[in-house]
Amino acid sequence: MSTHSLLNAEPMPELSLPSRSAPPGRSRLYRKVLSGLSAMFFLAATPSLADSLPDFKSLVDQEGDAVVKIQVVTEGPAPTASSGQLPPGLDQLPEELRRYFEGMPRGPQEPPGPRRGGGFGSGFIISADGYILTNAHVVDNATEIRVGLDNRREYQAELVGADATTDVAVLKITAQADLPIVRIGDSDTLSVGEWVLAIGSPFGFEATATQGIVSALSRSLPSDNYVPFIQTDVAVNPGNSGGPLFNTDGEVVGINSQIYSRSGGYQGLSFAIPINVAMGIADQLKEQGFATRGWLGVTIQNVDQALAETFGLSRPQGALVADVSPDSPAAKAELRRGDIILQFNERPVGYSSALPPLVGAVTPGSTVPMRVLREGEEITIDVTVEPLDEERIARAEPPATEEPGRLGVAVAALTDEQREEMGVDTGVVVSEVAPDSAAAQAGIMNGDVILALNRQDIDSPEALADAVREAPADRSVPVLVQRGRAPTFLALTLPAAEG
Repeated sequence: MSTHSLLNAEPMPELSLPSRSAPPGRSRLYRKVLSGLSAMFFLAATPSLADSLPDFKSLVDQEGDAVVKIQVVTEGPAPTASSGQLPPGLDQLPEELRRYFEGMPRGPQEPPGPRRGGGFGSGFIISADGYILTNAHVVDNATEIRVGLDNRREYQAELVGADATTDVAVLKITAQADLPIVRIGDSDTLSVGEWVLAIGSPFGFEATATQGIVSALSRSLPSDNYVPFIQTDVAVNPGNSGGPLFNTDGEVVGINSQIYSRSGGYQGLSFAIPINVAMGIADQLKEQGFATRGWLGVTIQNVDQALAETFGLSRPQGALVADVSPDSPAAKAELRRGDIILQFNERPVGYSSALPPLVGAVTPGSTVPMRVLREGEEITIDVTVEPLDEERIARAEPPATEEPGRLGVAVAALTDEQREEMGVDTGVVVSEVAPDSAAAQAGIMNGDVILALNRQDIDSPEALADAVREAPADRSVPVLVQRGRAPTFLALTLPAAEG
């Protein structure tokens, strides 16, 4: 009898169980018959669970050899002693005892100067001539990069370019024979609930495979405005960063990049950069050494239920324009305060957080349509996207025409979105720090916002250049930087100006 006929057949006749007075042997016989019939019905009516699961074994066999382990040697400023840090060995004390030891002197400290370290991550080969995709944070501040293949061969790698904004980096190795490569998929076709598989080197254990499902799409994280992350429940730990996320067809759909954790280890929330975003950045890094993103020039906010009713929307959606920057692409397109952007480049804008990745993905100079709600009517506005001012932050080496200067940083003016996110009105954002520069020795890092130098407020790259020019040489001056939302003073010693 087929499964279909069993499921739709007339009810099976009931079997009368023997009374308590029935002989024990007969009672056992009835129970065996009933148990056997029940098992037959279950097996016939239930499809094999194994038949419905993806074949991860074949996927690993076919694609795993293109996944690589990345080892880096880094060099940076030595940490300075802090009165809030605990002496070595006491950081494992219970919380109620730890506070009694905070502030204790830590004894002899390391002399100031560069400090060498190391780290590891994952990556995957995207072309037979040796290009490899990974995370920018895996190779950040690396002075040496080595790539280990599945066949245990190791190669010295060159950093082609790294883009901190999207956390994408491209490496290049030279091998004698063609290398195994991954197949690139389409992250736009992913659906919530779809099976996915990660391969990487968590804690240095190379070729580790973990599986799960897509938990959410287009997830926006506070520190990343330009990446619509894929959220999964795939187990990802330190060392998985930069490794591929595969769909069940064996295609790479994402780069494992971050986890949400209170313990530092995996807690069920992991995030991957969509491969469509990553490949767009990778192509730019290979071609020009840096990435360029589109800029619109608006300050936006989310639309809640109350605002939706106020603006005549049937439900909360879109990005509400709170401000338009003068002489910006939005201003030139005559976008106004109070407009609600519902679509950008024919892609829906469900939340305000969905707009920055859509704008950033547009090639500067391109003209794209925006669907806007204005005074209760939907209209279409064409806008020509311009490059974001902070670009060229991703080059592996600064152009020969640029000089690092006394400070040794590349900076850019803050965008409206960055001011809003970081809660600052002035300052310049650091996009690059030259190795062994005065800035590096002071502890200034990529992404820091310089607010003041030598007690002079900084509101533009020109103001920073003036402050550096006027600062004394060979003695410390204070520099105020903001990292995240925490302002911090650092001691900066500038060399004498050349010439």
